[in-house]
Amino acid sequence: MESMPREITTNQLGVHEDLASIVNKYRQFEFKKPIAEHTKQTFELVIDWLGDWQGDVIIDACCGVGESTIVLAQQNPSAKIIGIDKSVARLDKHAYYKRRKDDESVGKSADNVKVFQADLNDFWRLMANYSASANWTISKQCVFYPNPYPKKAQVQKRWHASPTFIALLKCSRNIEVRSNWLIYLEEFQQALSIHGVKSNITAVSGVPITPFERKYTESGQQCWQLQTLAEGEDK
Repeated sequence: MESMPREITTNQLGVHEDLASIVNKYRQFEFKKPIAEHTKQTFELVIDWLGDWQGDVIIDACCGVGESTIVLAQQNPSAKIIGIDKSVARLDKHAYYKRRKDDESVGKSADNVKVFQADLNDFWRLMANYSASANWTISKQCVFYPNPYPKKAQVQKRWHASPTFIALLKCSRNIEVRSNWLIYLEEFQQALSIHGVKSNITAVSGVPITPFERKYTESGQQCWQLQTLAEGEDK
């Protein structure tokens, strides 16, 4: 029997008091860390897979086993869906979840989806630079249940408080983030606001789209989602 997931435990009771200064620091900071060779190689595989594609591309960051990647592919059949995760162990389970989703959808397999192993710190930078001149458009980015790093001292490990956040925004500002830790989304929202991007936070409802979301829901935890708003759109 699988153990039920524990709720977030943290010594941080609200948005980190240093978040604004961290985000503003990285706005003036050029991230010069060398990009790992293995991520460059993966990125070339992604570009080869996209080929001469000229439509929408959706990135499922921190995709884990890729169940959410498959859901996105089913929901967006006219787009190419790219799942990215750094864990080979999680990605090795993707075939199982794909078969299960195929069974649920009466055997109709989506061929517009593929998962890749890469470090997102590097992948987002490569994608941001390449997509500026590509024939396709990154129409949306999804970050479903990333490691929240809930300890107060871990704030700069969170995506919105890392130097990678600049590249993330360059890829696409149409972003959806989900977490069972509301503070994570509140921080993400503040970081977006500093960059002039509006967003809305609501409770997650409907059928779970990741194993984490399913476990959290079954254990009675509330899950939350942040969705950025188009320019001129009200909350």
